[in-house]
Amino acid sequence: MSDTLPDRLSVNPDSQYYNEELLTRGIGVRFKGVEKTNVEEYCISEGWVRVAIGKTVDRNGNPLTMKLSGPVEVWVKD
Repeated sequence: MSDTLPDRLSVNPDSQYYNEELLTRGIGVRFKGVEKTNVEEYCISEGWVRVAIGKTVDRNGNPLTMKLSGPVEVWVKD
């Protein structure tokens, strides 16, 4: 697999932007110059990340998230 990262990636298996092969390699996300470890989804072209809010979940068991706007950088960790 090449090191070209998709513009948008999600960790939710039900999402159309989910890519298990890429997620197992490990993806690093830097938002506004700070590395984030709780990112659920990102979009580079639109400049946003969706981060989990603590350990709270909705009625379906999915984490509650908050969308933050700003510059996004991503890389493969391996």
